Amino acid sequence: MNDATLSVATRLDPPIDESVDHALGPPQAQITLVEYGSFDCSFCRGAHEVIANLRDRFGDRLRYVFRHRPITGDDIARQAAELVEYAHRTRDRYWEAHEALMKLGPALEPARMQALAQRLDLPPVDPEDRAWAQAQAKVERDVASARRSGAPVSPTFFINGRRYEGPWDEATLSEAMLGALGHRVQAAALDFARWAPSTGLVLLLMAAIAIVLANTPAAARIEALWTMPFGFAAGDAAFRLPVREWINDGLLTLFFLVVGLEVKRELTVGRLANPRAAALPIAAAVGGMAFPAALYLLIVPSGPLAAGWAVPTTTDTAFAIALIALLGPRVPVELRIFLTAAVIVDDLVAIAVVAIFYSGRIDVSLMLAALGVTAALAVLNRSSVYRALPYALLGVVLWAFLHGAGLHATLAGVLLAVFTPTRPPANLRALMAQAESVLHAELGPGRERAVRHGPSEPALRALDAIHNRIESPADKLLRTVQPWSSYVVLPLFALANAGLAFSGGMIEGRGALVGAIFAGLVIGKPLGMLSLAALAVRLRWAVKPDAYTWAQLAGAGALAGLGFTMSLYIAQKAFPDAADFAAAKLAIFAASCSAGAIGVALLRRRS
Repeated sequence: MNDATLSVATRLDPPIDESVDHALGPPQAQITLVEYGSFDCSFCRGAHEVIANLRDRFGDRLRYVFRHRPITGDDIARQAAELVEYAHRTRDRYWEAHEALMKLGPALEPARMQALAQRLDLPPVDPEDRAWAQAQAKVERDVASARRSGAPVSPTFFINGRRYEGPWDEATLSEAMLGALGHRVQAAALDFARWAPSTGLVLLLMAAIAIVLANTPAAARIEALWTMPFGFAAGDAAFRLPVREWINDGLLTLFFLVVGLEVKRELTVGRLANPRAAALPIAAAVGGMAFPAALYLLIVPSGPLAAGWAVPTTTDTAFAIALIALLGPRVPVELRIFLTAAVIVDDLVAIAVVAIFYSGRIDVSLMLAALGVTAALAVLNRSSVYRALPYALLGVVLWAFLHGAGLHATLAGVLLAVFTPTRPPANLRALMAQAESVLHAELGPGRERAVRHGPSEPALRALDAIHNRIESPADKLLRTVQPWSSYVVLPLFALANAGLAFSGGMIEGRGALVGAIFAGLVIGKPLGMLSLAALAVRLRWAVKPDAYTWAQLAGAGALAGLGFTMSLYIAQKAFPDAADFAAAKLAIFAASCSAGAIGVALLRRRS
């Protein structure tokens, strides 16, 4: 097998061409199975037996196609692929050569391949011969096709043009080929999760359901469900919170953990690691928060409603990125990177704003305990602890102390992200050498390879332990938590908080509040981002890429006016009065829709 870079592609590219590809079975077969494989690969030899059994089982219903994907850096694997293509060009004996190579065993040596060439009566190879050049070109074509199709290892299978991502034992593979319900559901779920706008679509659907439910006769019962106390008790001690609070202050911590990890990754090893590259999105994010806040305070008179100044300062990352993705090639990649970096910084500042300005009475003793846990996280980081579990356990304790102290417990997610190591361990080279020694001992030449299909279970456990050391805790946490944050936490938050019961007088006496939020998101956001980005470029603190224009940057700034998730979160904290909160929600919905429409209209125009 080969540890190539995993591609996001999942479709066969190019499709089957009978004049070029090698196929067994009729072109009109119900099922087409394509394998990208290598002859010097024990896993491919194991798969060869599985495919033979499947061909026996399905008969003319199955067309099998083999494309070459020699293991990267393996000269013998490349030579074997070229040999079978040469057998096809000179003697039309491709499948005979293919079968023989798959059965040669684990040691594909040049002498054995030469003996096979003689047995097939192949002419001596002449580098100037056209047939040899065509054979090499076919192998190179298949390798390029594997890259485009997203075939990261050998073997990789495609069923009717779509990459198969499950076990390839005979029972599971045949179930997938027959299109069993479970496989179809899994394939659809993977396709949807890979679709960039999917998070925003789920969020929008949950918000729509919440609004519909809030305007039905069941609204009172649903509200009672969200406010129902839930928790646990041990003797006389009990800890209970309303269901909505568990979502807003508990589950949403996972969302803030993801944001914190993404920010740290960008600052340490990502696009914001270079100060000049980071300056433009940071300046835009600062302007996109300062201008809406100032505009809000200009419109809203002093008093209780002034507490909502932070409501129009935030951006909903899921919606903004979803719309950018839907616009496709109309939006340059560099502009996507700019907007993504800007909204991540926006989210981080919003978390700090919530922690500083929207906290209640502080319990000093519990706050000191939280500082102690934070110090323990710092010690783990400084001690180069690379297991994710200690960080996760301390994160739970930190959440409990912050909640008890009266601070917003979601801050625990950010603090945990700050102290979770992002870079791989310093002894990376030693770990890679250890992995190579394990593989060499298991699969190197000698009698130990005999009567074995691949690495032993102890060797696989050793490689798994080495991989756990190589992958940073931040990457592990992000890989584990991000899908839950996108497809469970945020949709639940929208369902619990986006419900809005419409009534004739819901904005009566609150026109300034609605106008301030609307103006902040629709006008203040793009104006602030554009102004400070232009100032940073003029002062030579930052450089704007030539790939997008200032008009397109203004369109991205308009999309940043999609406030939704964080705006709702801050509004809930800022407006304890239910009527004020309802008016704020109406303004957030109206402003987000308007900002999205303006941003899309600006970006649809190609530069």
